[in-house]
Formats: sequence, C-alpha cells, structure tokens
Amino acid sequence: MPDLVIVDYGAGNLRSVARAVAHAGFEAVVTAVPSVAASARVMILPGVGAAADTMAHLREGGLEGPVREHIAAGRPFLGVCMGQQALFEVSEEGGQHQCLGILEGRIVRFPQGMTVPHMGWNTVHLARPHPVFEGIPDGSFFYFVHSYHPRPADPAVVIGETQYEDVRFASVVGRDNVIATQFHPEKSGPAGLRLYANFLRLAQERGSIAPEAPVSTASSASSMAGG
Repeated sequence: MPDLVIVDYGAGNLRSVARAVAHAGFEAVVTAVPSVAASARVMILPGVGAAADTMAHLREGGLEGPVREHIAAGRPFLGVCMGQQALFEVSEEGGQHQCLGILEGRIVRFPQGMTVPHMGWNTVHLARPHPVFEGIPDGSFFYFVHSYHPRPADPAVVIGETQYEDVRFASVVGRDNVIATQFHPEKSGPAGLRLYANFLRLAQERGSIAPEAPVSTASSASSMAGG
C-alpha cells in the first residue's frame, strides 16, 4: 500500500505538487491507476480546468470511486483548486454539473462586472483555527487562478476566507479527514510549502504515513481537527 498518492486525471500541475511534497521530506506516487489510488493511505487531488472535464476524467479513468472510498474510510485527503471544487455537490461552470457531493454547497462564478479570472497573490484569513495553518500567519498570501469559487451550505466547513473585489469567499474548507484549498499551495512560496508539510505531518501523526518518513516541520497538532 503506497503511503501517499497524487491522483493523476490529466489535470496538470502534478510535478509542482510532487516537488512540494518532496520538500516536506516525503515521497509521493503519482498515479492514474485506480487500484493504486484505492490503496493509498494519504491522497492529494490537485487540478486545474473546468468542473465538467474534471468529473468526466475522474469517472472515465475509474478514479471517482477510489476518491470517494478514500474519504469515506477517514483517510487524510487534500484537495487543491479543482480538487476542492470537485468536493461540492454541483458546479455552475458551463451549466449544472454534478460533482462528488462530499460537502454540501455549490461552485459559483464571480458576479458580472468583476475581473475574472481571479489570478495572482491574495491573502487568506482564518475563519477558525486549524492545525494545517500552524506556523502560517493569518493574512498570509497564496497564489490563486480561478473564475469560480465554493459557496458552502454549512459555514462550519470554512477554515479560511479571501476577499476578492466585492466578494469574500471560502478559500479553504475542511471537515474531519478532508482539507481543501482554492489556491495553489505549491505555487505559494514558503507559506504554501508549510501548508503541505503541516498536512503531511498531521497525516503522519494519524499513522497514515510510515513513522520513519522524514519531515521538515518541527511539530503540529495531533489530529486533522475536523469541522
């Protein structure tokens, strides 16, 4: 059973995610093979693009089931960008598209009149404490590229928020074993690398990653601290 899997469904940016994981002292298996993904102890689902394509590729590649089963089993999961949006029930990008439905809520477009995509550096402010942000100051900058954003039905899943022009949106969400970001931590400098390291440390403390694996952070909380 691989400790850590990065799911490859053809959405790009996998190399930069793998480098961020390596920087934290871990080795990831990048895979498009459903049986390998299904056996992962820890899963990262990155991605760029549109919701319809993301869900189509996950389903056609036989990866939707392993993602659902991984989360349902309580194993640590990190979603990035489209990996966050896919967790919700419906995306309004290019119509109405059914997503994974792990979290209640919709993916909606920024209103007409706003500059889209929201691209570049912006701040994340914590809505509630979470150990994945240990050592990352509130208001730190992260790198965004998106035109749609989550509108969670349950405010308790919101970990971090970002203000873009007239809209304040959920840029980090989480519940139980699931953490997900709208921004790209792997493109966000030291703060983003720290977020990956914190997530992997939390997974290690849950026993999901072999204890002998090296880590680059000094300490973190002892659970995934869900909503």
